[in-house]
Amino acid sequence: MLDILANRTYRHLFAAQMIALIGTGLATVALGLLAFELAGDNAGMVLGTALAIKMIAYVGVAPIAAAFADRLPRRTLLVTLDLVRAGVALMLPFVSQIWEIYVLIFVLQTASAAFTPTFQATIPDVLPLEKDYTKALSLSRLAYDMESLVSPMLAAALLTVISFHNLFAGTVVGFLASAALVVSVALPAHPSPQRRGIYDRTTRGLRIYLATPRLRGLLAISAGVAAAGSMVFVNTVVIVQAGLGLTQSAVALALASFGAGSMVAALALPRLLEKLPDRTAMLGGIGMMVVGLFVGTWMVVGQTSLMVLWFAIGLGYSTAQTPSGRLLRRSSNPEDRPSLFAAQFALSHACWLLFYPLAGWLGTRYGMPATFAVLGGAAALAVWVASRVWPAQDPEVIEHEHPDLPTGHTHTQGIAGSGDQVRHAHAFVVDDQHPHWPSVGR
Repeated sequence: MLDILANRTYRHLFAAQMIALIGTGLATVALGLLAFELAGDNAGMVLGTALAIKMIAYVGVAPIAAAFADRLPRRTLLVTLDLVRAGVALMLPFVSQIWEIYVLIFVLQTASAAFTPTFQATIPDVLPLEKDYTKALSLSRLAYDMESLVSPMLAAALLTVISFHNLFAGTVVGFLASAALVVSVALPAHPSPQRRGIYDRTTRGLRIYLATPRLRGLLAISAGVAAAGSMVFVNTVVIVQAGLGLTQSAVALALASFGAGSMVAALALPRLLEKLPDRTAMLGGIGMMVVGLFVGTWMVVGQTSLMVLWFAIGLGYSTAQTPSGRLLRRSSNPEDRPSLFAAQFALSHACWLLFYPLAGWLGTRYGMPATFAVLGGAAALAVWVASRVWPAQDPEVIEHEHPDLPTGHTHTQGIAGSGDQVRHAHAFVVDDQHPHWPSVGR
């Protein structure tokens, strides 16, 4: 997997991602402490509102940002957004009112909503071979999991010698280092896009996404991942401290078990995906999470059983969502890739926006066994929907007709047609010449 780090451009981009993630993790810890300083016992409400603002920014801003992303060179755009994020982090230690937190979080997450899909859409152009890109996806998953383990430990160590306000300085350094690493490499230029109206550019990624069967399946899988993941991220602290009567360190160990499972799956995926289709691997991953949730209705009786369960759900979590970049790459032309990644970014976070509060409300109102069962049912429904809308036969090259294109059109030039139909085969994606997905075999 580490072979791809020999590519200088990708190596710098991966380092930029890692450093920015660690900086963001430090900010997460510091933000919780800042909320408690300003709001006391109401800190949970403040953080919950900040999380909702984050998700709203992700869902609402990403498609709009993607519509205008091709107006700037990629490197210029990414560096500018890193500098904006660094500027916001620089202001956070000086916040004295709760509303100021909300404003700054909105600006920060708006910049992230523009940065992340653009960054993700750049990697397939830097690593054009699918084998290399698969390794990059697994490394990216590992980066997120490592951040969830390293950042809290680093923050705890730093807090022994500095105040929490100074943790935001680590975030500033992280974003500045990310910008410097992006500046240090030449990125592939945006493919020359066709001139389109604002509405067309803003909704294009969403329209391509919903017109592609494998991506409709990906949306169902994203919903299932959010249902199962919300159980872990929202209710671990309640299960461990209120249910099992254990300490805060036990909460960290439980979440570390989930992260370890995710990391093991990420390490195994490049080789696994050489033998299994993406559909099989992803449905298997979400199926593992479903089984884990139903087992959780009766199995969680102690720390060890919870850690084993969270490890298994972590395996499914990474297996179900890591290959998503391969689907997006396979389902788009290079010029449409940023808008398609933005659509996935927005839609997947919309799923989290639904299931985060649902997991918390169910746990508070009906208890953990019922919450495991309801979220397990939601994830099982997602598996069924994904298997229905994403056909098992999903060839990349599809033979299809062009009844509306005249013989001699640039897209079909040199291809013989019969009557008013022009028929040929190639790697099929939804675009201007192919607005609808054909039935395979027709």
